[in-house]
Amino acid sequence: MNIAVCSVRQFCSSSTCFKKVPDRLKGRSKSSQEWLTRQMNDEYVLKAKMENYRARSAFKLIEIDDKHKFLKPGDVVVECGAAPGAWTQVCVKRINATGKVSSQLKGKHVAVDLQPMYPIEGAVILAPLDFTKSLSQTRITEILGGQLANAVLSDMAPAASGIRDLDQDRILELAYSVLRYAQQISMDGATLLIKLWAGGRIKQLENEIALHYSQVKVVKPPSSRQDSAEMFILASNFKKNT
Repeated sequence: MNIAVCSVRQFCSSSTCFKKVPDRLKGRSKSSQEWLTRQMNDEYVLKAKMENYRARSAFKLIEIDDKHKFLKPGDVVVECGAAPGAWTQVCVKRINATGKVSSQLKGKHVAVDLQPMYPIEGAVILAPLDFTKSLSQTRITEILGGQLANAVLSDMAPAASGIRDLDQDRILELAYSVLRYAQQISMDGATLLIKLWAGGRIKQLENEIALHYSQVKVVKPPSSRQDSAEMFILASNFKKNT
């Protein structure tokens, strides 16, 4: 397997040294070149390819769950913003949604996204489907068939407009929609994990989540790029009757 670990080919002579832009970057904007170069050199992108994950984001969930241990065999999990399916791949394995480990309880995983998704063994995939619509949430609830969720996960994010306040408001709207639905379908002691962007009314959201969960914390796993505004709110021990 040939893995490119350098973003440029470097040529030197006795008096000069210059870098040649790879063919795949030619003709692209400077920002596109920088993004592609970063992707080609990203250790998590390479790891995802080697471990057959659909995206580097798999390691964000792996790192969060390795530390906080909320995904267990037999769990019922609802995942919002699932495409392309990297978190789904992690979940179905950790909750034994395929039932391949006969000595463990078999879990159930429902994955939802606006974008189409290729099938993943062990997951019920609803895509394309707009999670924020009440009819979509009714469909998810029907698939759960009376079961309550041990965890509700959201990696949803709006298409960025470049206007910070507007983008922040949009991702908060998504977060609140997940919180409201999680209150309806979560069992006592359940976990909630929501992606956000730093800034804005994050503290207000934390306070509202704390009305329903005993522990609320902001987490940023190592695989989340440090120059990114991305962060996650992790809430545990849902209180059903509050």
